[in-house]
Amino acid sequence: MDFSIFGYSFMQNAILAAFLGGVACATIGVFVVLMGISFIGVCLSHAAFAGALLAVLIGFDPLLGAFLFSMGVAAIIGPLARRGELNLDTSIGVLFSLMLGLAFIFMGLMPGPKTEMLGLLWGSILTVSRTDLILLGIVAAAVVGIVILFYKEIQAVIFNREIALAVGIPAGLILYGILFLTGSTITVSLSPIGGLLIFSLIINPAAAAYQLTYSLKRMFALAALFGVVSGWLGLLASYWLDVPSGAAIIVASSIIFAIATLFSPKRKVKKWKPNDEPSRVF
Repeated sequence: MDFSIFGYSFMQNAILAAFLGGVACATIGVFVVLMGISFIGVCLSHAAFAGALLAVLIGFDPLLGAFLFSMGVAAIIGPLARRGELNLDTSIGVLFSLMLGLAFIFMGLMPGPKTEMLGLLWGSILTVSRTDLILLGIVAAAVVGIVILFYKEIQAVIFNREIALAVGIPAGLILYGILFLTGSTITVSLSPIGGLLIFSLIINPAAAAYQLTYSLKRMFALAALFGVVSGWLGLLASYWLDVPSGAAIIVASSIIFAIATLFSPKRKVKKWKPNDEPSRVF
């Protein structure tokens, strides 16, 4: 095997992007998995994709469009559920369908070849820019930093939101913070991973970590490790097999999840499930 490719700057950038994206996505995934709101990743990833498409259509920076759309959807999920007397999954489903419809409309309105759109759809970690790396680094540092600074509050909200509220922890504010961090992570991962694949990188490493430990701290650490390993293995597979990098990363994360499930100590133990109604804290 020829390893000289790792001497090139584009491959070094890709390795760093896989590390930063893996840490950020997997850490966010711990919240998503434990709070039982896995569909939020699908919704926000399609919102970011639709926003990026609209930005391309009207001549703006697609990253800005993706950020505004994902933040906007994250901001209205809670109020939509509360005012419409819907559970959180239903409000997420309504917004997801809207974002999917808008994405197809924006795609249909675009003249000429759809090369740039396909890049947003599937991602290309081998072409990440210095700006992409800076944004990934900022978001990854923010995600990890917030987890460290507010670990006890986050732990309380994840495991029992009613008690968290009773002792004065702003559970709703923390959940909105998690939603905004999720939207930010998805936005900066749009270019390297792709709008239709990023959801899997959020869920799979965290779900794999959940299979192997009962400790929240270990789950954060294992999820980040699995996210990084998924990125690096997918990157190698993409280079050696000449397949799309985003898809290879997702397949790698799925294989890690399958292995973790196979060796899980929880296979014969009844699994703890978090509260079924996250919308109560909004």
